[in-house]
Amino acid sequence: MKEYTPEYLGHIRNIIQQGDVELARKELSELHPADIAELYQELELDEAEFLFKLLDEDTAADVLMELDEDDRLKLLNDMPAEEIAKQIDHLDTDDAVDIIQQLDEEERDEILAHIDDVEQAGDIIDLLKYDEDTAGGLMGTEMIVVNENWSMPECIKQMRMQAEDMDEIYYVYVVDDDYKLRGVFPLKKMITHPSVSKIKHVMEVDPVSVKADTPIDEVALDFEKYDLVAMPVVDSIGRLLGRITVDDVMDQVRESSERDYQLASGLSSDVESNDSLLKQTRSRLPWLLIGVIGGIGNSLILGNFETGFATNPAMALFIPLIGGTGGNVGIQSSAIVVQGLANGSLDIKSSARQIMKEVGVGLLNALTISLLVFMYNCFSLGPNQVTTLAVSFSLFAVVIFASIFGTFVPLTLERFKIDPALATGPFISITNDIIGMVIYMTISSTLINMLQ
Repeated sequence: MKEYTPEYLGHIRNIIQQGDVELARKELSELHPADIAELYQELELDEAEFLFKLLDEDTAADVLMELDEDDRLKLLNDMPAEEIAKQIDHLDTDDAVDIIQQLDEEERDEILAHIDDVEQAGDIIDLLKYDEDTAGGLMGTEMIVVNENWSMPECIKQMRMQAEDMDEIYYVYVVDDDYKLRGVFPLKKMITHPSVSKIKHVMEVDPVSVKADTPIDEVALDFEKYDLVAMPVVDSIGRLLGRITVDDVMDQVRESSERDYQLASGLSSDVESNDSLLKQTRSRLPWLLIGVIGGIGNSLILGNFETGFATNPAMALFIPLIGGTGGNVGIQSSAIVVQGLANGSLDIKSSARQIMKEVGVGLLNALTISLLVFMYNCFSLGPNQVTTLAVSFSLFAVVIFASIFGTFVPLTLERFKIDPALATGPFISITNDIIGMVIYMTISSTLINMLQ
């Protein structure tokens, strides 16, 4: 990974200002496409465009794919349809679809009309029909396919012809006369069985495959489970449609992790550190406003307990303890559930068992925490103080409630097809804070009335 120091960036900007094309090309030739994409993020749009026009078509296409979506869109918006079509000609179909999906329908049609390879344009149009969050939206059509009835010499001949247009060969897929996936042909068999009569006699049958409408999360779990570098995609009757490679899956997993992390942090939309002030504000403000509403709700609850605070001032000291403990316990419980849903170790069918387990964990945690706080308050306030009893009982109830609530919410969100990562963020904290105050005030009021 190249480091872009202020001196180096100044050097590049000086080359651009002088319009020194040869020197600029020399500098770019020493950089990997990923490094060039990173360099563009440090430059102004007009400076990035100057350098982009100097790249050969293969490198330019690779750089486009390495750019983040916002920077890529800025470049695409300033490029004519013919130029974009040239870049797409040098991309695999799955990467081409990623680029075209960023554009509006009118721009898509214009670009597709300028693609020279009619077959590739047709494949792109077919792939655009799939939901981008499914296996069909992630797959590409570049792969080597052989018929199970071919002899070894015929198979090798066809493989050579198909391989000419491919950058990477992961697997050779075997189909029948109806193009249904039958197996995978290991390249080792070319050496060990050079005179085999038909490919179906040496192929590996029943390869791991995925249907086109399978969600990406499930695809990623299969890649991890079976240690795959590529996976075939089939339709509902088993016909081979395309293949997904591990690098595409990793990109999706990273993007999904970033979305979940931002959602759990209280960001309402995808945001980058270099995004505009207004965009960052829009993404942060909604949950902050909800937090303000929650704080106002808490103040109203506490306002109804002025008499209790007047007679037992020490009770006010434990408000942060009650709220903070409930929020922490809820986030812990929800984080475990979200992690289980994400890695496939937990599903909706086992929700009742998970809730019961959290009840058990909550009871143990509640007993431990409330007992420790009770012992502390006995020494500092005395065992007969209302505050001593109220804080301990409240903590016990709050921890159990937060454990159950933190488990129940992500499971419910998952059932309704809402990202359960929402449950690990401000939603749980704010809710548990309010409910915790209600529990604390209710128990305290009851004890005050009983003891006085």
